[in-house]
Amino acid sequence: MGHPLNPINLMLLIWVIFTLHCYNVVFGNDLDKLALIEFKRSVSDPSGVLSSWSESNSDICSWVGVSCGSDFRVVGLNITGGGNMGLFTCNKYDQFQLYGFGIRKSCLIGNAKLIGKLSYAIPKLSELRVLSLPFNDISGEIPDEIFGMKKLEVIDLEGNMISGSLSSSFSGLESLKVLNLGFNRISGEIPESLSSLKKLKILNLAGNRINGSIPRFVNEFDDLQGLYLSFNQLSGKIPSEIGYNCGNLEHLELAANFLLGGIPASLSNCTKLKSVLLYSNMLQEEIPVELGRLRMLQVLDVSRNSLSGPIPKQLGNCTEMSVLVFSNLFNPVPNVGDSDGDVMQTELARAEDEYNYFQGELPLEITNLPKLKLLWAPRTSLEGSFPNNWGACKTLEIVNLAQNLFTDEISTGLSVCKKLKFLDLSSNKLTGELSDQLPVPCMTLFDVSKNHFSGSIPSFRYATCEPLDLSSVYSRYFAFQAAKDGGSGNLAVIHNFSGNNFTGALRSIPISPGRTRKAEKFVYSFLAGENKLTGRFPGVLFDKCSEFEAMVVNVSSNRFSGEIPSNIGRICRSLRVLDASGNQIAGTLPLSFGELRSLVALSLSRNMLHGVIPVNFSKIKYLKNLSLSSNNLTGPIPASLGKLESLEVLELFSNLLSGEIPENLVNLRNLTVILLNNNRLSGRVPSGFTNTTRMVKFNASFNEFLDPLPENVMAASSSGQQPNEPLATGGDFVNYSNYSTPSPKGGNGNFNSIEIASITSASAIFAVLLALIVLFFCTRWRPKSVAHGSTQKVVTVFTDTRVPLTFDGVIQSTGNFNASNCIGNGGFGATYKAEISAGFVVAIKRLAVGRFQGVQQFDAEIKTLGRL
Repeated sequence: MGHPLNPINLMLLIWVIFTLHCYNVVFGNDLDKLALIEFKRSVSDPSGVLSSWSESNSDICSWVGVSCGSDFRVVGLNITGGGNMGLFTCNKYDQFQLYGFGIRKSCLIGNAKLIGKLSYAIPKLSELRVLSLPFNDISGEIPDEIFGMKKLEVIDLEGNMISGSLSSSFSGLESLKVLNLGFNRISGEIPESLSSLKKLKILNLAGNRINGSIPRFVNEFDDLQGLYLSFNQLSGKIPSEIGYNCGNLEHLELAANFLLGGIPASLSNCTKLKSVLLYSNMLQEEIPVELGRLRMLQVLDVSRNSLSGPIPKQLGNCTEMSVLVFSNLFNPVPNVGDSDGDVMQTELARAEDEYNYFQGELPLEITNLPKLKLLWAPRTSLEGSFPNNWGACKTLEIVNLAQNLFTDEISTGLSVCKKLKFLDLSSNKLTGELSDQLPVPCMTLFDVSKNHFSGSIPSFRYATCEPLDLSSVYSRYFAFQAAKDGGSGNLAVIHNFSGNNFTGALRSIPISPGRTRKAEKFVYSFLAGENKLTGRFPGVLFDKCSEFEAMVVNVSSNRFSGEIPSNIGRICRSLRVLDASGNQIAGTLPLSFGELRSLVALSLSRNMLHGVIPVNFSKIKYLKNLSLSSNNLTGPIPASLGKLESLEVLELFSNLLSGEIPENLVNLRNLTVILLNNNRLSGRVPSGFTNTTRMVKFNASFNEFLDPLPENVMAASSSGQQPNEPLATGGDFVNYSNYSTPSPKGGNGNFNSIEIASITSASAIFAVLLALIVLFFCTRWRPKSVAHGSTQKVVTVFTDTRVPLTFDGVIQSTGNFNASNCIGNGGFGATYKAEISAGFVVAIKRLAVGRFQGVQQFDAEIKTLGRL
């Protein structure tokens, strides 16, 4: 045994160790200071974020963004930028609302940003554990030396301009737990070397330009909690290995790529999953029933894919589920291309159609989910009776089942859903009467338009309303997509009863008194057009008008009679839109219309109004659309209309108007539609109208002018009209009240007997044609073609239809594939009605190239088309 140290030697040893430690601390601290100063010099700091970083200030641990350990060595560098200066702004980041569950951070409002490249000084901070510089303007590639920092645990460079490809060697980052490079300009494939990060918990590469496939080695991250690869150019299938070693995975985001194949059933092994976002891909097949094992799953979004089959009832076992999105007619991928042009985001933003094509009913197991807040499944071909069991629905806030094939009555079970604020059941086949127990007065959006409801519009009994909760990202996103007021940007309240068989008189508008007593006013839209409502013109519509920021009313195409209230301009000064066309309203136009200073659109066409047009219409300075056609109005066109500088559409045709056309109408620079035909106008057409470059529609035929209409004026008439021939219909009345879910406009979508015969006879021919086109594309299609957003413009005719069929002809006959001609949607694209020649009507399917689901489904769609 050695001899014990005497006290003097022991004290000497302690002194030596202490001196060496102090030397290392001081020396190490000095090295860190030099590295930080070098970093400061390498970047531009226009807002002075690093002003405290001064060589004269030796206490580097007090510098902004610098964190030190117990030995005064730098262990953290945290500087978050933000604002709307620079290339990647907070405004752009905020547009990606459906992203970042579990990791999303706020982009700061201030304009504090560092600009420059990532300095080689950072690897000199040998004790650094956290490198966090999100939302700055750091560009260039990441220095290779950073990938050798053994103590580094967090790399967060989200929201910068970092370019190049990922390093081929990550082996030096043996302690790394978080790699957040989201929303940069990184390109290339995910390298195999990434698999060496054995301690990784968060991997975020979303919002870059990464291509290739999802690597199979994702199952090698034992501790992985979040995988974020959305908004890239990834292709191929989701590897089944993703579910082989995922016991800690909580968030999986693969949205907005070009992924094919099915959803792996192996995901059912990831029992801690809370959110799965797979929207905006090209995924096919059915939703795996195995996903019902994910008892902790809260958010599932599979919209905007090419999924098929039934919605599995096993999802009802996911008792924590709060958000279910099976389809989405809004595009969740914003187009925020920067100055260099971000092809990925631009091309994805063009994919505006939904291709999920489910079969069967909506399982009751889903409507009974105890924590369900949002169910979004418009236009997914769901059918059967409307679900009659919604459980206790204590949390249910938003339901959209529009544009499906549901039948029967609305369940009275929804009456107990006190938090229900959005209910869209439009464009189904629902029947029966509405229950007065439904919480319509408390709803921000209630849309039952284009169904087969009957009876009267009830005086709903709900009075006390639960507050609107938009704390959920998905609730906030869909709420503002569906009911955002275009003027203020706030939520509008929309109650839409149009396109049904409602009868009787209107007794009230369904607004709870508690809502109107709030300090914050809102825009209110009451839409009940295309019904069979009767009685005198409902002045009750305007009883609460003064309590709204603005009001939109559409009661067109009903059977209202009587007169418009003479004091309408005084009792409803917030009226923005009034469409009461197609009724039996009589009397004269009230003089108080001139007091409606907020009025933007007024349509009273196809009524029985008489008398003159009030001169004080000129006071409605924001008026854009004025339609008084097909009445019995007399007298001259007021010259004061020439003061309406905002006017875009003026429809006065089919009246008894006399006198000359006011000269000053020529000076209205926004006026593009003016229809004065079928009156008793005289004199001459103002010479200014001979310059028709801005006119879309002009018709003054069938009047009593001294001279024939100039040829260039005739040419400005609506296409297809012959000279001196009256227009069959007036110009389009701009619909300022369409805030609800996008749906095909116009008509009831039904064919008459001639159209049915035409389609039936042509369906066999076009089935062959479409099958050959599909075969042509299938043999040449690659995922890359989707990224380029190309459009096939060649029409090949394999059977003589006796009618020349060209791409331009298809475009013209479908109105450039206008939604008003859309008669259905399937997994292979939308179907449009088209009259390709006089009396020859066919159905044209616009194929969605790259979203083919299988021959069996294609055959099913063609057979369905043939039965129309």
